[in-house]
Amino acid sequence: MDRVLFVVASGGKQLMRAQALNSNNLANANTVGFQQDLANFRSQLISGSGFETRVLASAEDAGVSFDKGSIQTTGRTLDVAVNGDGWIAVQASDGSEAYTRAGNLHVDKNGQLMTSSDHPVLGEAGPLVIPDYESLEIGVDGTITVRPVGQQPNTLSDIGRMKLVSPEHENLTKGVDGLLHTRDGAPAEAVTDVSLVSGALESSNVNGIEAMVNMISLARQFELQVKIMKTAEDNDASSTQIMNLG
Repeated sequence: MDRVLFVVASGGKQLMRAQALNSNNLANANTVGFQQDLANFRSQLISGSGFETRVLASAEDAGVSFDKGSIQTTGRTLDVAVNGDGWIAVQASDGSEAYTRAGNLHVDKNGQLMTSSDHPVLGEAGPLVIPDYESLEIGVDGTITVRPVGQQPNTLSDIGRMKLVSPEHENLTKGVDGLLHTRDGAPAEAVTDVSLVSGALESSNVNGIEAMVNMISLARQFELQVKIMKTAEDNDASSTQIMNLG
């Protein structure tokens, strides 16, 4: 069997992996605060006995795009957009600290401030709990102020400040939960130079047109791999026929 089959099969497998990643980005083109995943290809020599005459393709996770989406005004009290380079700290499903730019928040039946994916939003002393309120305001620094039920209009209470962080991009990696985590697992320090825009949301940073073009390009590359497999099969059949004539 012609060893080119192993090479093109490897390339086809990696193209399918890249296509799956690109499809996930496209599916999240309208997801609030979504950070698109990146992938790159590299050539990898096959080592072993004899000469290194075969090279396999390898698709690797290149991390996350830290480009910013556009900020869109909603007017909703519990909607916030991160202004500039920063993140909202939340509690992941395993209890660890994680980070997101998705600011479409809500208060659950227990009074906890949650993201749209039901991850508790962290304050500087742990998850934030909001009492029953008649009005609520989130300041540019993340401070949450409410007017409790039954209180006078000038009676306001500070509930706490949302934990805002700005770790180095090199220290961030995206988990399977779609949240950003520090590579060493240590919580990032809260900062005061990250601000919020209240009553607004950040859109996904996925360019839908670019993702569609990538999908078409990857599909054509995969078709080319299949054609090479067919050519290798034809060559193998021709070689067998010649040997039979002998």
